[in-house]
Amino acid sequence: MQTAGSASNGQTNPLWLLAELTYRCPLQCLYCSNPIDYAKYQNELTTEEWMRVLQEGRAMGATQLGFSGGEPLVRKDLVELAREARRLGYYSNLITSGIGMDEPRIAALKEAGLDHIQLSFQANTPEVNDYIGGAKTFERKLAMARLIKHYDYPMVMNVVLHRQNIDQTEEILQMAEELEADYVELANTQYYGWAKVNRSQLLPTREQVERAEAIAHDYQERFKGRMKVYYVVPDYFEDRPKPCMAGWGSVFLNVAPDGSALPCHAAHQLPGLDFPNVRDASLHWIWHESPAFNAFRGEDWMKEPCRTCPERAKDFGGCRCQAYMLTGDAANADPVCSLSPQHDVVLNAIDEDQVVPPAGQLPMFRSNKNSRQFVESGV
Repeated sequence: MQTAGSASNGQTNPLWLLAELTYRCPLQCLYCSNPIDYAKYQNELTTEEWMRVLQEGRAMGATQLGFSGGEPLVRKDLVELAREARRLGYYSNLITSGIGMDEPRIAALKEAGLDHIQLSFQANTPEVNDYIGGAKTFERKLAMARLIKHYDYPMVMNVVLHRQNIDQTEEILQMAEELEADYVELANTQYYGWAKVNRSQLLPTREQVERAEAIAHDYQERFKGRMKVYYVVPDYFEDRPKPCMAGWGSVFLNVAPDGSALPCHAAHQLPGLDFPNVRDASLHWIWHESPAFNAFRGEDWMKEPCRTCPERAKDFGGCRCQAYMLTGDAANADPVCSLSPQHDVVLNAIDEDQVVPPAGQLPMFRSNKNSRQFVESGV
């Protein structure tokens, strides 16, 4: 078995494999990261095909495995895949809304060797949670949180923050305390997929972001040693870009439900790149040899100001998907960077989206089997 960093061509091998088992989901979250063109991804890999993907990933040295979606609990073979992950030696994590889980199933996952469960909430009240998710799920999520603790999993709670819920940050953390959460991730929305479509209704004000961050830092101090709180600032309010996936094709490998292999979960939108499929090629060839995975490796692709920036080895020019979405060219510097010639695109977006319209004035869109379904804004 090859270990990370032992590839003969000098590249590192992937450490983290994300298995997006399905894009099907019982929820219709306003910030959903599922592809807008959902219908293209319905020919899902079979159980046997996923088994081979897990085996090839582990042979390359991947140690972290995420089962994601959509909602991975929709897959009837999840327990079987978790058992194979344990046999192969992965540390496996289920990233879930909790909808589709009950006690027999969590018991089966525990017996199969699943290591970790990350449970998402949309808010701290049924009204807001269910509005954002497009379904009545709040009470079921509470029950799921208690089952996670009962089966001796670490209680890992994730809440995506945006304008519709960020002012309830303190109440969300109070709920996490009541549920005896071990870890809480307050992740401000990243504006891809449906979140990009709904950005004018989701992007918070700078004041909201700063207030929520101060509350999160207060809880970090107060609960040190008992509950770890992570607060992720939205890119639009940063001056430096994030080191997206620790660099393109560096440590992260995503496999979509139809078998498309991607350097990040949003890369499918980038034009001019033919992302290979695990049905047609081995993970080893995809990772090391495919043109798509080599497109933005290293520094040769970089334009100015990235090419000569002293920070380029830290942030890798930022996010290729964000560069494409906001400037039309994936090879540009991520425009959230203050040094980017297109930085005004981000500043203008912030200014435009800070004018908060009255509730119900603007429609928002939800993922609904690849249709754009209008809903009234406001909670």
